[in-house]
Amino acid sequence: MAQGQVSVNNLNLGQGPVTEIERYFLFIGPAAKNVGKLLALNTQSDLDAQLGVADSDLKTQITAARNNGGNRWACATVPLADDGDWKTALDMAQNEGVSVEAIAITKPVDTADQVKAMHTAAGNLNNRFGRRVFVMAASEGITTTQEWSGYVQAQRPLVADVAAPRVLVVPQLHGNNLGVLAGRLANAAVSIADSPMRVATGALIGLGPTPVDKEGIPLPSSILTELDKLRLSVPQTYPDYPGVFWGDANLLDAPGSDFTVVENLRIVDKAARRVRILLIQMVADRQVNNTPNSMAATKLRLMRPLREMSRAVEFAGVQFPGDIQPPKDGDITLVWKTRTTLEAYLLIRPYNCPKDLTANIALDLSLDDEE
Repeated sequence: MAQGQVSVNNLNLGQGPVTEIERYFLFIGPAAKNVGKLLALNTQSDLDAQLGVADSDLKTQITAARNNGGNRWACATVPLADDGDWKTALDMAQNEGVSVEAIAITKPVDTADQVKAMHTAAGNLNNRFGRRVFVMAASEGITTTQEWSGYVQAQRPLVADVAAPRVLVVPQLHGNNLGVLAGRLANAAVSIADSPMRVATGALIGLGPTPVDKEGIPLPSSILTELDKLRLSVPQTYPDYPGVFWGDANLLDAPGSDFTVVENLRIVDKAARRVRILLIQMVADRQVNNTPNSMAATKLRLMRPLREMSRAVEFAGVQFPGDIQPPKDGDITLVWKTRTTLEAYLLIRPYNCPKDLTANIALDLSLDDEE
């Protein structure tokens, strides 16, 4: 004999949203107040109350970031003493569970080894916590004893022969360049797939005064070009076009790499963060197996983050593209290495983006046909 039984179970299909950390940065640097504490700031924060009334390097960069970050800007920060160690502050923030897209270290680096240490720290965060970040490092601006040519030579050893694809170095030419770039990258009105070079984003806001060398010569555009060739990230101007803009945010990767500019790294990291969550949900799930139906369903499931990233918007007859192009059949391949080891290969395609434009104009001197 038996008695009837009814059960209703809630099934978790892993279809919910993933917390977005893109555009949320961690600032670490010297400040006069709350040293060693982890703070959360946004556009409404009183920086004098949080970081001290006195001017400080950290407050200067965060102010610049807020000015350029738009109305949704927010960040985390750990103020340091003047002799504080950014590594200790970073470890503390990570142990507190702070997930960010980038780490901005405002105290200028003065050796290549310091740059390499920042890249190592970024790699360790991925190894330990699965957190993918890039690091924005500052370097010193020009001093009153330097000429512009000497300044370029002084910057060269910081990045020469350095392979650090998760680090970009920003010379503090105007005093707040690091913060300006950080704000531009964090602006929610712009896609993470957009280069900070994008002129349509608008001119830089609140960039410090134009620097001069010991001869009183204002910063020449030729020096910015030379610094960019060194893989440093610098602003730029266009003759007879008002405003100061930015060049490429150059990552210190090897020439010919896919990740020499930050926008390429950002879209891959965004996809990786979302795919990682899906893979965690699949651990020891027998619904994920090597049958044709399961393989097709798994590919469709892993394609979801790519489809979301590719969504475009059309407004007033103008199409605003998504972060990447829509995925195609064959962009995801699954390989069973063993009965319990599955590898997934995903292909994402960024859109073309013009950075070097040329117009060729010719005259038509032929006579108009008359009939």
